[in-house]
Amino acid sequence: MIACDLGSNTLRVVQIDCKSEERVKEFEKIVKTADGLEETGEISKAALNRIIEAIREAKKEMDFSNDKVYAVATAALRRAANQEKIIDKIKKETGVKFEVISGTQEANLTAFAVRKALEKLQMKNDDFILLDLGGGSSELYIKKNERAFIKSFDLGIVTLTQKYESLEEVKKCLSSETKEIKKFIDEIYSHFGKPNVFVSTAGTATTLAAIKQGLDYEHYDHEKISGSKISIEDIDDIFEKLLHLSPQKRDKWVGEGRADFIFSGIAILKNVLKISGFDKMTVIDDGLREGLALSKCNDKP
Repeated sequence: MIACDLGSNTLRVVQIDCKSEERVKEFEKIVKTADGLEETGEISKAALNRIIEAIREAKKEMDFSNDKVYAVATAALRRAANQEKIIDKIKKETGVKFEVISGTQEANLTAFAVRKALEKLQMKNDDFILLDLGGGSSELYIKKNERAFIKSFDLGIVTLTQKYESLEEVKKCLSSETKEIKKFIDEIYSHFGKPNVFVSTAGTATTLAAIKQGLDYEHYDHEKISGSKISIEDIDDIFEKLLHLSPQKRDKWVGEGRADFIFSGIAILKNVLKISGFDKMTVIDDGLREGLALSKCNDKP
């Protein structure tokens, strides 16, 4: 089973063995899908070309012709006025047909993968708050008392970075940018109580976890990341470390093409952690692409 996740910044592809539910191969490439979207309302031709080229690279890594392939696109394509044109062009050039899914679908698939990962790690998977911080949107999934509460927010690291001219401006506006998230969390907590664990997935959280363990982008290891813990003190320390690195050294740690957005991501993550009432989080590497693959593996024939 091959699953593709076209996000606002990254194309992520995974091949899963449905019997063992283990990863066989994976591929990831920065494509900057949402670059310029804030100003134009459309996916640019340059971004389209990067996406097509990345899919072609992925097809060299794994055999798309011999496996079932499912592909989804998220916030950037949800917002793009030229959504249909982009999807048709990708299909024509690569043979891969993307489905644009809703924020709720995205959150459910991500949470499915996270619950499976927590189970494998022998951690409780029935009482947690999950933040999936993406490039163009953020999804919150709160599991409490056998009930699940889901909401998608138009707040992402790419769109936030492009909206403001500096990191200082981002920090000043964080309270207003996250007020809907706080309102949602407060409402759930008031009726059902606070979950026991804060879980985070996606690039910002996994990058922080990797840096804490001394793993740069090239030596990233998902098995070492899933289940690791990050405190607010860790976040502050890593933020300061990255801030004082040269652009070249920063790229070494966070990946080329991601350095522009990592500071906004850290700021959002820390803010949501605080308004959720936690001072640490559990990081899970599995996300939307794994959730998509595993859900299709579990589909009845």
